[in-house]
Amino acid sequence: MFERYLAYAKDNPKGLWFKQKRFGWGWAPVKWQGWLVIVGYVALLVAATKTIDESAPKDVPVTFLVLVILLTTALFAIAYKKGEKPKWNWGWPKK
Repeated sequence: MFERYLAYAKDNPKGLWFKQKRFGWGWAPVKWQGWLVIVGYVALLVAATKTIDESAPKDVPVTFLVLVILLTTALFAIAYKKGEKPKWNWGWPKK
């Protein structure tokens, strides 16, 4: 199954950074640029937790929630612009 997914990821004539997931809704990174976006997203989330620990305790949940929403919105925008249009998939296409 892993070989099948690799073949799917390499079949990318448009040079998309993200392709549709084969199971469920959403995207999977298939080029190094897509993986860089995912790593950057996670790194920014970790950095947000480090900076929020130093802020006033009463503002922590609201500040963190706002940062998560902003970062996730940016991730979705990039994936939508640089990837296939998402749709619900449940398996490999019939041949």
